[in-house]
Amino acid sequence: MVALYDDERIDYLLADESMKIIQSPTAFSFSLDAILLAHFAYVPIKRGSILDLCTGNGVIPLLLSRKSQAKITGVEIQERIFHMAERNIEMNGLEDRLEVIHADLNNIGPDLQQSSFDVVTCNPPYFKTPSKNEHNHNEYLTIARHEVYCTLEDVVKACKLYVRPGGKVAMVHRPDRLVDIITLFRKYKLEPKRIQLVYPKKGKEANMLLVEGTRDGKPGLKFLPPLYIYNSDGNYTEEAEGIIYA
Repeated sequence: MVALYDDERIDYLLADESMKIIQSPTAFSFSLDAILLAHFAYVPIKRGSILDLCTGNGVIPLLLSRKSQAKITGVEIQERIFHMAERNIEMNGLEDRLEVIHADLNNIGPDLQQSSFDVVTCNPPYFKTPSKNEHNHNEYLTIARHEVYCTLEDVVKACKLYVRPGGKVAMVHRPDRLVDIITLFRKYKLEPKRIQLVYPKKGKEANMLLVEGTRDGKPGLKFLPPLYIYNSDGNYTEEAEGIIYA
């Protein structure tokens, strides 16, 4: 059994209860955006390498390990959350395929080879850094949600640095940053190829954006059908339920 600290708990990650994950309400708990990104990303099935930036407690590498036999590496800057990811990998017996690095994505250093990953995924901080008096009282949440240690441009630049030519970059973000994302993708030679908007329910504005680009790819962008999370009765739609409980 792995050790738990402070207010940590162990949850089931999957409906079939075959995978567990350590969470903390004050440090890090994954949310729907991580599940949607893991489902959205195209990944090699049998072999290859995947990099997950801003990995948090390792939720995306854990989910991707269910659909790919590739080697998966996570990068996390917050030390406590990095240790949660380490223990999650150990608890699920995935040390042979998954690893996590404690590093700043702006300065990962020699631990990773540049231009070597088939796929790079990222669930980055969504919000531009507010003034300090607008920060969340919880430092962990401030760093996870706001561009304190990395901007959107830093994230896109790092994705391009580590994905191989022809490789894919997949990201989840907010729709109001779409123009910024497209502009930065093209600046760093990541050609946008697929976009999907996620809506809470029909009649509401989109509140999530899934986007994929190909390094040095040719122009050709596809908008996928919209994804609705809830029906009018408040229950998950059939499509969302299939993703969340797969």
